[in-house]
Amino acid sequence: MQHELSQAIRDCIAACNDCATECGTCFSHMTGQGSNNDCPACCVDCAALCRLAADALARNSKFARDICELCARVCDWCAEQCAAHDDEHCRRCAEACRRCAEACRAM
Repeated sequence: MQHELSQAIRDCIAACNDCATECGTCFSHMTGQGSNNDCPACCVDCAALCRLAADALARNSKFARDICELCARVCDWCAEQCAAHDDEHCRRCAEACRRCAEACRAM
């Protein structure tokens, strides 16, 4: 059975995928560097959850909304951690996390 994805769902999938990519980049740059908070560890959890949320939305999982709710919470946490750093990759990650959290909350 096929289903049409609304524009809101497509936008959320895109935000989740973008966030997962930015988290991966941030993690890659921050690994081995000193950090006074949960960056880059937060990026691993956030990227994994964003990928899960995008997949759940794409296949119309009955748990998609629940997964998106948790994804938004983890994105908020990751945005807070990454925003505490001045690095460009951390700034981009924090911005992507905020966009993803907003899109997931709209679900």
